[in-house]
Amino acid sequence: MKKQTLTKLLLGLSLSVVFLNSCQKDKDLTATDQPVITEEIKSNFEELGFDISDIELVTDNNPLTGESETKFLLEQDIMISEEQMREMLASEIFHEGAVGEQYRTFNLVSSPQTINVIGYTGGSNALTSKMRTALRWAVNNYNRLNIGLNFTLTFGTNYQPYDIVVYRTQGGAGGSAGFPSGGAPYKFVQIFSGLNSYNTNIVEHVITHEMGHCLGLRHTDYFNRSLSCGTGGNEGSAGIGAVYIPGTPSGFDPNSIMLSCFSSDEDGEFGFYDEVALEYLY
Repeated sequence: MKKQTLTKLLLGLSLSVVFLNSCQKDKDLTATDQPVITEEIKSNFEELGFDISDIELVTDNNPLTGESETKFLLEQDIMISEEQMREMLASEIFHEGAVGEQYRTFNLVSSPQTINVIGYTGGSNALTSKMRTALRWAVNNYNRLNIGLNFTLTFGTNYQPYDIVVYRTQGGAGGSAGFPSGGAPYKFVQIFSGLNSYNTNIVEHVITHEMGHCLGLRHTDYFNRSLSCGTGGNEGSAGIGAVYIPGTPSGFDPNSIMLSCFSSDEDGEFGFYDEVALEYLY
């Protein structure tokens, strides 16, 4: 069964982002410096529990806001700014070793709260009909949980008041998102246009997965992505950004919706321990 990453197919489809390679020497970057991939940066992300084997420096061009920011792309669907990385390093929460299956970042959203989601419908960034259906199913996945978070869903173009904005952009089969900050979920979820060629369950799977990142979930196999992808890094000792969630298994969970890679027969639903993890956290 062929495995596919959440941002690009192993068959060679590429991300719709601008890649900026750098060979500069190590330096102590400040918040005002333009980010570069140095050995220090790699070491910091390793300490935080990220797989750095495919770290990229990308330009995150948001077509809705018109804003552009250089960020680090890790594990093929997580974008983190240098400022967010340093905030994670400064956290007092620490975890050592890949000892369990479900993981979270040190950042979570405040609970209880209502999280208002909008599916964007404007111009070239509009969700397709299939994507809109899948987004409804994904929101239903979260509302079925016994947690202190309630999700509302609407469709339109006035995205500013909403907590999570899901929109389409050019790319292969997958999506990207980020992690919470200040008790709020990560706001923008990109769904790549190539995903529309897959069935609605696959699209539901990817959207539910990316929303999981918005709430602070890590990839469940972050410590060895070859478990779901066939290839990938084994990070060994993890750090601040990979906190084990009690009650989840110590072995490989092939049913988790938060695995790094997905297969062509996904049903778009949470695995049992995904629900355990979210109900423990919220």
